[in-house]
Amino acid sequence: RMDQALLLVRNELPAPGLNLAARSDSCHQCLYQFLAFVPPSNESLSKPGTASVMVDTQHPLTLLLNSSVGDRDLCKIQYHFGEFGNYSLVVKTLSTSTQTVSCDLIINEGPINSYLPILFAFLVYMGILAILIAGRLLMKIDPVRNWVYKKLNPRATDRMINSELGSPNTTDSINCDPAPQSWSTGSRQRLRSLDTFRGLSLVIMVFVNYGGGKYWFFKHESWNGKLHFPSALFSRFVFIMGTSIALALGSMLRWGSSKWKVLRKILWRSFVLILLGIIVVNPNYCLGPLSWDNLRIPGVLQRLGFTYLVVAAIELLFTRADSGTWEGRFPALQDILPYWPQWIFILVLETLWLCLTFLLPVPDCPRGYLGPGGIGDFGKYPNCTGGAAGYIDRLLLGEKHMYQHPSSGVIYQSTMPYDPEGILGTINSIVMAFLGLQGVISAILTKCSKEEGFIPINKNLCCCCLGTTLFYKPGTPLPACSEASPYLLIQMVNLCFLSGMNSILVYIGHQVFANYFPFKWKMQDSQSHAEHLTQNLTATTLWVIISYILYRRKIFWKI
Repeated sequence: RMDQALLLVRNELPAPGLNLAARSDSCHQCLYQFLAFVPPSNESLSKPGTASVMVDTQHPLTLLLNSSVGDRDLCKIQYHFGEFGNYSLVVKTLSTSTQTVSCDLIINEGPINSYLPILFAFLVYMGILAILIAGRLLMKIDPVRNWVYKKLNPRATDRMINSELGSPNTTDSINCDPAPQSWSTGSRQRLRSLDTFRGLSLVIMVFVNYGGGKYWFFKHESWNGKLHFPSALFSRFVFIMGTSIALALGSMLRWGSSKWKVLRKILWRSFVLILLGIIVVNPNYCLGPLSWDNLRIPGVLQRLGFTYLVVAAIELLFTRADSGTWEGRFPALQDILPYWPQWIFILVLETLWLCLTFLLPVPDCPRGYLGPGGIGDFGKYPNCTGGAAGYIDRLLLGEKHMYQHPSSGVIYQSTMPYDPEGILGTINSIVMAFLGLQGVISAILTKCSKEEGFIPINKNLCCCCLGTTLFYKPGTPLPACSEASPYLLIQMVNLCFLSGMNSILVYIGHQVFANYFPFKWKMQDSQSHAEHLTQNLTATTLWVIISYILYRRKIFWKI
């Protein structure tokens, strides 16, 4: 099957036989898992005992062979098997006098290169992009442009060229002269960049949610580990939300909206986000009425909605419509000193998270446990998945109202329900939205380590994100083009900008229609990365096209 290889074990040793166990290198402090019993060879040693097993190819494995009697370890082999490969492990005695045992791994049939579909897809999309760029360059040639004008409706062509996706106008262009830009231009550029960044994250999220070609690196880590694209997506959305709140509240208050009116809008938007989230995570379209007994309460939109409610409310409570630029003695602290009430609230909130996480007594679990449970930590705490975070959710929400298939269940074989969008983790989302926790702060907390930091890199628990912002602070001069290449690059990704303009519609739509044609169809070979990648990229591209059509028709779904 996909992400598997065949391993044939040949035992040329006499009785009593061998036990074969394995442990994934991505499983931290895990117990070895039994794979197969390999019978001994016959009495004349002419016919070896054999056993065949399927082994995982996503991560390197450590194989352990020991005697079925006495548990004497005979050999240990670390190897990264290739997908659809065929291997043999031959166990024999080198010397009858010393009873020295050798374990030789032989490749019977080489694995396939499962990453070629990614390269092919990259070349296809780069080719399409090259054609579009070439077309835009040709349109700058007068004879070509005049010929196109004659073939098309002149009015429609003018509208297309003068639109935001065509030739930039004066206010949207970026001046490569080192002179500072005006406030209005910088503000509009920043808003466009925000939509682009949101759209880029959304496009990646749609691709990942549709399956990501069934590649392991397009999935969430089982527990602690590197932040792949999927693991960092939620952090990006939280960061974008915090930036949007600052811009939106300041704009509404400057235009004369009362705080009560803004508060009603905040409450309504939060309610709608939470309600939509509950509907999306409990589809049950074809299974009859949904039972309240099994209704999942937490979810992505629910956490975003509650995070938005708290951060926007405290910002509205303490902000002033006439707040200007900080002109105190310490300009480096201009983002802290004027907002000291908000900072106190956030620090109290984070202190609450730390106390609950590391001091709350959890039955049958050590204080401050942050592990996955299951076979992790050498199987000492199998029912402690998530520590205090999982315990609080099970206590307040109930096991049936949580996510039933956490990512830790695959490698760590944990059986306890655990919700990655649970109650305790929402506190960190609030802190991230306000602080934009990243860079040096997260490097200190994680010690730049997978397992050894004060707070591990873990999307399930605390959503730490080692990201960098690509946005400029309002009112600051825009540097020369040579110094602002990330900002200029983000401005040119118009397709991501389109998806960001209709982010709620695209997110909900891709969830609701995930199992409908043309977003999904019956594949000829369900064990092929190529077919899965084709299907997932097609579905993602369709949502980008839908975003483009909606943008051209000026249709935007806002809450």
